[in-house]
Amino acid sequence: MTDKRSTFLWPVQTYYEDTDAGGVVYYANYLKFMERARTEWLRSLGLEQDELIARESVIFAVRSVQVDYLRPARFNEALNVSADVLELGRASLSFEQIIRRNNDETILCQGRIKIACLDYNSFKPRPLPASLVAECSDGE
Repeated sequence: MTDKRSTFLWPVQTYYEDTDAGGVVYYANYLKFMERARTEWLRSLGLEQDELIARESVIFAVRSVQVDYLRPARFNEALNVSADVLELGRASLSFEQIIRRNNDETILCQGRIKIACLDYNSFKPRPLPASLVAECSDGE
């Protein structure tokens, strides 16, 4: 199943703490920026992760990541992080995420992230919540 929703964008400002000694954003922090965008994407759908745990015993875990680092982000730059659902599986979601410089739209980093849906108590795969599937399916 493929998503029909539009691209979700989340703004990120880079801070000194995000950079290495050369003033370049440390590579692992791009993954943090992507994580924040996915969390805010869920919020935009009216779904909070703590409520999903309490109500449906659901958590999400990163299953796999493939990232290409193309250009460096630097201290104090404004970035936009996208989150697009590429595939909606029975117990997983796959995202394409792109980090762009806000002022000129230069692509700095892009990745494909697969998220597994797990039972909170057993950590075993479980079906995605119906509410999330309904939002992502956009009426399919």
